[in-house]
Amino acid sequence: QYLVIYEPAEDGGWGAYLPDIDGVIAIGSTRDEVEVGIRGALQMYIEDLQERGETPPEPRNVAGYVAA
Repeated sequence: QYLVIYEPAEDGGWGAYLPDIDGVIAIGSTRDEVEVGIRGALQMYIEDLQERGETPPEPRNVAGYVAA
């Protein structure tokens, strides 16, 4: 499982990216839409690597929360 960062945009939309994999991103009008998009982007990335005989990178990043 890869860490996904979801960020709200100033225009009300959303963006998402994977810190472990450069270039795998998604944008959308809603968080739900961008979640579907990032799953699809990751799937396409992994399929492309497999077609070339390469292995996806191991997930490294984790997230947590700390109270202020």
